[in-house]
Amino acid sequence: MDRIARVIVERSRPILGVTALISLVAALMLFRMDFNADIAAVVLEGNEQGDAFKALQAEYTTADPINVVATATDGTFRDPESAAALVELRDLLAGTEGVAQVASLVPETNPLTGQPLTPAVIRTLPPGAVGALLAQNPLADLLLDDGATNTLLLVTPSDDGLSVARSLDDLDAPEGIELTLSGNPVVFATVLDVLSFVLLFIPPLVVVLLIGTFYATIGDRRLSALAIFPAVLGSLWTFGLIFGLGRQVDIVTVIVPIFVIVMGSADGLHFVTHFQEEAESTPDPVARVSSALSHVGVPMILTTISTAAGFLSLLATDVQPIQQLGLFAAIGITFAGSISFFSLPALISRLTIEPRHHDALIGPSVTAGLKRLVRTRVPALVLGVALLVFAGIFVPRLEVNSDQLFFFKDDDPVRLAFEKTEELFGGATPLAGEFAYDPATGVAGLAEVRAAAEVLEAQPGVRRVFSVADLAGPTGSPELAAGVLAGQVTVPLGDLVSDDGLRFVLFPGEFDSDDLQGWLEVVEQDDRINVLTGMPVVWDEIARLVLRAQVVSVAVAFVLVAIMLFAAYRRVRETLVSLVPIALTVLVLLGFIAASGIQLNLLTAVISSIVIGVGIDYAIHYVAAIDHARRDGNGYVLRAIDRAGRPIVANALGIAIALTALWLSPLKIHAQVSMIMWVAMTVAAASALLLIPALLPRRGVQAEP
Repeated sequence: MDRIARVIVERSRPILGVTALISLVAALMLFRMDFNADIAAVVLEGNEQGDAFKALQAEYTTADPINVVATATDGTFRDPESAAALVELRDLLAGTEGVAQVASLVPETNPLTGQPLTPAVIRTLPPGAVGALLAQNPLADLLLDDGATNTLLLVTPSDDGLSVARSLDDLDAPEGIELTLSGNPVVFATVLDVLSFVLLFIPPLVVVLLIGTFYATIGDRRLSALAIFPAVLGSLWTFGLIFGLGRQVDIVTVIVPIFVIVMGSADGLHFVTHFQEEAESTPDPVARVSSALSHVGVPMILTTISTAAGFLSLLATDVQPIQQLGLFAAIGITFAGSISFFSLPALISRLTIEPRHHDALIGPSVTAGLKRLVRTRVPALVLGVALLVFAGIFVPRLEVNSDQLFFFKDDDPVRLAFEKTEELFGGATPLAGEFAYDPATGVAGLAEVRAAAEVLEAQPGVRRVFSVADLAGPTGSPELAAGVLAGQVTVPLGDLVSDDGLRFVLFPGEFDSDDLQGWLEVVEQDDRINVLTGMPVVWDEIARLVLRAQVVSVAVAFVLVAIMLFAAYRRVRETLVSLVPIALTVLVLLGFIAASGIQLNLLTAVISSIVIGVGIDYAIHYVAAIDHARRDGNGYVLRAIDRAGRPIVANALGIAIALTALWLSPLKIHAQVSMIMWVAMTVAAASALLLIPALLPRRGVQAEP
């Protein structure tokens, strides 16, 4: 490492110049920052159900509706005054920019007289006439609750559902009506604001918490800041690359810079800690850099590879958002590792560094405590057995959370609006599908369509299936159905007719995943039904892919890390010893996810693979320190603790404490990630520091010569 250290120190100006230039270009790319709040688009990519959903929307040129629940605060909607207010609301919604159609309980014209139904006309009707008028609507039983105090209006955007959702959120309802909005466009509008908050405010707080934690163990403010310098630049370079490629930030990739900062800081921390130790023995910057790199240079390379491998293992999954998270986080970790190896030594060699860490709050006590614990195998045995028992109890209880609103807190207004809509009308997100239909059969062919709909309606959890066939039923008219089939009449639910099929809307009641799978089996077996899709179907498929992603990504991460360790050590024992703590950590982590009730979802399912890549860093640095100390005889584990104990504990605490900033995020999923990483980093560091010495010969912890 002497030659590399000399080149870095002597060429520090060009190295820092190139680093500054790349950072400037990356910073300029931030002006191209763009967000993708469309969670549906994020999860639809790369899976079969998502493709079916997009194909149906394209064929019938429909968009996700916005559900507007109107609640009468005085009387019911069978009263002329409340019904008139409902008509005013219908007209307000239809007149909102970007709204294509509004499906309402009150039609635009009287079906008996053809007279336009304005608020003034409604107010002149007697109470009984209003109820009779509403009953003529084929969707009356779906759009009006039993007490007639709540009604559902389906607003279909023409293009930009997000803008429409924001406009409706600012809409002043007519007097006597309260509004509750739900539906995917409402979710997207909320998420967009959250993404901006998370990206702009959480990373700076993470940096502050990380520096504070490092200072408690290093005792030097400048070194604490320098330790995260590579990770912060790596995060900047990563986002510069993302925006430079024209990519958008979504609900999953928004956490990439946070992961890069907290997990890419390990190498910088180990380097500055060893550099500080060497400051006691020599003032020569080349000698300091050379000695630090000789101790941690190879481990820095290995940990960069292992952490990147943990993220890259996510590419083996079938979920595109997870793949994207893995790819860009791996790139960021690689950037941070390169900066730690070249730019950080170049910068620190030009500074005057205090040799002692006399202000460290917890550093000396940590090393002293670890030395006492490793002198016998009892603490390691107790810890290992306790963690195995915990994992054995809770891992079998691990399940997949298929809730499509898993990222929202329980008291979030969006979740409460969805729950209200589902309670009153059975589902905030209706499903859609297509019946096979031959246009040559005309209205007569609708009887077969209605029969297929009745098969679906007989399934558990299905309230109603609506299609053109309902327009020709007892509450409709064959003439109206014929007009829709001919394209001469439009209906508020959007396009219902294509060249070879009829689109239908399935309104669900209370259902679960088993019910949904039953519906799909009916569709697969019935030739009269071409497809059934929708966001509930997509999310159910995502849940299955998430479970598969958990298994595949963990297996791939373990294989990649094991190969990397064996290639570095060339010895089976060191490889297995390094893998034992992280294997135990993953088991405990999965047990905690089950025990806490978090369960597996789109983000928590990938944490295990990430932890493998990050947690193995502790074993790598620890084993490297032990190998260096072994040359001086017995007590090498104790000397290794002096070298590696502080930075390992500091990094584990730094990641855990820094990710506490995620609790400020309005999204529940981010707080869950924080809790999971607290458990993961604590267990990974403790098991590495205690179990590895227990697996080595006892001379490693004998009194130092």
